[in-house]
Amino acid sequence: MGITAGLLVMGGCTASTAPSGPGGLPQPSSTEELTGQAVVLEKDGEEPKVCFGLIEASLPPQCGGPAVTGWDWATAKESESAAGVTWGIYAVTGIYDGGGFTVTQPPIPVSRDDPYARQDPRVDGEAGTSSAAELERYQEEMASYFPSGVPDWSEITLLGSGVYNGYLVIDVIYDDGSVQRFFDEQWGEGTTIVQSALWKAT
Repeated sequence: MGITAGLLVMGGCTASTAPSGPGGLPQPSSTEELTGQAVVLEKDGEEPKVCFGLIEASLPPQCGGPAVTGWDWATAKESESAAGVTWGIYAVTGIYDGGGFTVTQPPIPVSRDDPYARQDPRVDGEAGTSSAAELERYQEEMASYFPSGVPDWSEITLLGSGVYNGYLVIDVIYDDGSVQRFFDEQWGEGTTIVQSALWKAT
């Protein structure tokens, strides 16, 4: 889809107000189970992490993401290992507190050719009306919403963005609707599509 990564390292009980990150960007969390597709990766001597953004295509792969609690490779089938790193692609289910992910259900292996991730129907639907130049300008402005450093993933909401089909498509770890509303207020409705890597488990 041509989305440029911003970070290269992919109702109910949900919180109604999200803490603010860089530039006032909401950082939503949830006390309900969420699910999504991710690469889970663990280096020897380090805690495992769950990567929702882009993955560097190396062997072993490299990525960045929140720490994952409750992970057990004994229950994670089809994992791979090389150079002291173990990883796999899974449908994961758990609780996201805005900075870390706690697994609540056994992970399910996911094939690269049969993705589990959801895509907003607008991405391949009717094109947006904003010009490419306008959207590229907004994308440049998004730099202010990334932290200057990455001390921990409690400060990270955005995964990346790109101009596609007349929209600025913005990938985030989780959106309860507050991130989409934030950008609608910034640049107008129908300008951005906020895609959440996690959604409510059913």
